[in-house]
Amino acid sequence: MTNLTQQVKHGAGQALATLSQGWRELRSRAGNALTHFQGRRADGDEGSDDGLPALGSWGFMAADVVNSKDQIVVRLEAPGLSRKDFNVELRGNVLCVAGEKRLERESKADGQHVFQCAYGNFRRDIPLPAAVDADRAKATYRDGVLRIALPKSDGDQPSRFVVQVK
Repeated sequence: MTNLTQQVKHGAGQALATLSQGWRELRSRAGNALTHFQGRRADGDEGSDDGLPALGSWGFMAADVVNSKDQIVVRLEAPGLSRKDFNVELRGNVLCVAGEKRLERESKADGQHVFQCAYGNFRRDIPLPAAVDADRAKATYRDGVLRIALPKSDGDQPSRFVVQVK
């Protein structure tokens, strides 16, 4: 019986190590696809009702990066925002998209009044596959999709450049 117990413990330990390594590998490979959301309450306080600080969470913000001959186009799905909610910057060869989501909904039906609020900051860093001309970068936001067109460049990139969203 002791031998069987040892075999089960050994097998469980190997399975846990393999699972742990798999999660580390997934986080490493998908790290650029994760977006960090920092929540806060409607009154602007980043703490929680119990006095403890609010914990940030991770989520996926769908993004496409198309690398063509002349330009790189990045599309991010961000429904429910306005163009003023985004801060788009180039930092070397990394496109940084940050902003704040503010959602307020009110509905009255069947004698019930429901008011929902969601607030939080988000950030997504996207490594670019080639050097781009930051001066000619254009960003637009329409129908819940942020589209950033970055013409390619042969020269050096500025260390930091803000892109206006239109």
